[in-house]
Amino acid sequence: MEYGVIAGLDIGTTKVCAVIGQKNEYDELVILGVGIAPSYGLKKGVIVNIDSTMDSITKAIEDAELMAGIEVDALYTAITGGHIKGQNSRGVIAVSSRNREITEREIHRVIEAAQALKYPSDKEIIHVIPWEFMVDEQDGIKDPIGMTGVRLEVDAHIVTGSHTALQNITKSINRAGIEVSDFVLSSLASAEAVLNEDEKEVGVLMIDIGGGTTDCVLFVNGSIQYSSVFPVGGKHITKDISMGLKVPDYIAEKIKLNHGCCFVTAEDSEDEIEVPSVGNRTPRKVHLKSLCDIIEPRVEEIIDLIYQDVVRKNVIQFATGGIVLTGGTAFLPGIEEITEKVFNIQTRIAIPENISGLKDKIESPIYSTAVGLVAYGLREFESEYSSGSQPKTGLFKRMKASISGFAKEFFA
Repeated sequence: MEYGVIAGLDIGTTKVCAVIGQKNEYDELVILGVGIAPSYGLKKGVIVNIDSTMDSITKAIEDAELMAGIEVDALYTAITGGHIKGQNSRGVIAVSSRNREITEREIHRVIEAAQALKYPSDKEIIHVIPWEFMVDEQDGIKDPIGMTGVRLEVDAHIVTGSHTALQNITKSINRAGIEVSDFVLSSLASAEAVLNEDEKEVGVLMIDIGGGTTDCVLFVNGSIQYSSVFPVGGKHITKDISMGLKVPDYIAEKIKLNHGCCFVTAEDSEDEIEVPSVGNRTPRKVHLKSLCDIIEPRVEEIIDLIYQDVVRKNVIQFATGGIVLTGGTAFLPGIEEITEKVFNIQTRIAIPENISGLKDKIESPIYSTAVGLVAYGLREFESEYSSGSQPKTGLFKRMKASISGFAKEFFA
C-alpha cells in the first residue's frame, strides 16, 4: 500500500464496506476507492461464520482496490456488538518526577491507573480515552505536561470488548490476506466523519443506527464521556415489515428502502404501495399509512431505548449541541422528528463531511463509519509521523500499548 494511504473496513450486520483514502495538499480527505458487499456471517455485529464473513470482506476490499488502483495490506477496522462496553474511570497518582514536573511518564502512569478496573478475563481494552486531567485538585486540564504538582488525576472513558470477538474478526480479515492496523469503536469512527469540532466541544450525542446494532457516543469538551451499543437496528424494522405484511425478509427490505417512513401526512395517508406476493400470486396494494404504522413504533422503541440509557447514566444534560443521526436507518423519512419528540432536543441527519475525490460515491449515512475509519487512521498516521516513530502498517496493535502517543493524539 502506498505511503500515506489509509484503508478502513466497516463489517456490519447487513453490509461490509471498505474505503481507501489519503490527505491532499489542502489537508482534505480524498476518497480513492469504495467497495461494498452484502454481509454474511454476522449477527448483531458479531461474527457467527468466519468463512462467509471472509468472502464478504474480500469482495468489498477488492472492489475498493480496483477503484483506487491500490493494493491494501492493512486497514483500520470498526468494532461493535453487544459485547462492547463503555465506562468512565478515574486514575490517581503521586507525581514522582524531579521538581514535581509532570512529564509523559506521569501521563502514562495515571492512564494506566485508570485502566485498573475489574472486568472479566475474556474482555480486553480497546480504547482508553482521557477527557480531563486534574493537578492538585485543579480541574479542566486537557494537557498537563510541563505543569508542576503533587497529585495527578485523570478522568477517562474506557471501552472494552470480547477477546473472542476481536480474534474472530482478525482471523476473518487475515484470511482475506489483510492485516489489522487497529480496532476502532464504530461510533468513534462515525463521529470522525460526521461531527464538527464545535459540536464536540459544546456537547453532542451521535446515534448511528446500523443493521443489527445502534451505536451511540456523547462528546463533551472535545472528548468522549459516554458510549453504548444496543443490539437493535434496521434489520428489526425489516423483520417487523416482513411479519406485518406477510412477505419474505428480502421483499420487506426492498419495501423499507423504497417506501419506508416513520411519518405520513394526512394527504399522503391514502397513498398506496404495491407489495409483491410470493409465488405466482398477484401483487397487492396497501396504504402507505399501514407501512408507516409498522415502522414508526419500532423506530420510536429504538430511540426511546437510547433515551432511557442516557437518562439512567445521567449524561443527557450534556447534549446541549443536539443529536446527530447517521447510519443506514437514518435514511427513513420522519426519524428526525421522532428523535426530537423523544429527546426534546434539536436533531440533524448527517453524512460524511469535508471530503473530496469520489465524494458522490459516499454521500450517504451508510458510509459514515468506513469514511471515519480512514480519517481516524490518517490522524494517527500523522501523529506518529510527526513524532518520528514508524507509522503502523500491517500490524495488529492495541491502543493501550502506546498511551503517550494516544494522549497526544486526543489533546493536540
